[in-house]
Amino acid sequence: MGNTMAVHIEADMTIEDLVREYPRSVKFLAEKGIKCIACGEPIWGTLKDAAKEKGYDEKAINQIVKELSEYLSR
Repeated sequence: MGNTMAVHIEADMTIEDLVREYPRSVKFLAEKGIKCIACGEPIWGTLKDAAKEKGYDEKAINQIVKELSEYLSR
C-alpha cells in the first residue's frame, strides 16, 4: 500500500479552504451537485451551507463529508 494519509473533512470547512487544500474535491462536489469556485460558479460559506442549498439534510451532509474524506484519502 502507498503512503496515503487519512484526510479529515469537516462540514464547517469553507468551500474556499476545501478547494485550496484539496483540489480533487472539486470533482467529487460537482458529482453531488455542489458547485464550487473551480467550477466557475464562485460560492462562499461552508460545505454544510452549500449542501443545504442543494437540498441535502443533516444525515446526507454527514454522509457526503464521510465519503469526501474517504475519497481524498485514496
